[in-house]
Amino acid sequence: MTAFRISEAAPLLGVSDDTLRRWIDSGQLRSSRDAAGRIVVEGADLAARLRGSARGPSDPVHRASSARNRFVGIVTDVISDTVMAQVELQCGPHRVVSLMSSEAVRDLGLEVGSLATAVVKSTTVIVETPKED
Repeated sequence: MTAFRISEAAPLLGVSDDTLRRWIDSGQLRSSRDAAGRIVVEGADLAARLRGSARGPSDPVHRASSARNRFVGIVTDVISDTVMAQVELQCGPHRVVSLMSSEAVRDLGLEVGSLATAVVKSTTVIVETPKED
């Protein structure tokens, strides 16, 4: 099983090393020691914690959808020409960029500072892992 040192796990959870240590000390997250005696957290425990805390801003559009990948954020940039536009959103720690028609940007009223939801429904998702040394 994959284990992460505190300095590796904390950024994955979006917290400081000190916060992660407090969670471990208070029993909110399990830990063990590796062969070198360092405190580590199992990857499966990190995944469970992330699944349990996967909350972002509430979705401004309440409707049923088969798309599960919804990222609520703020529009940070709009670049338009006469036909196409590039819209950038900051959704928590994630930058999401969408290409759409300029007409869609106008119809949606998208401008810097707008609240919007990026909905991703894709048949292809590429997953990468760190290269082994």
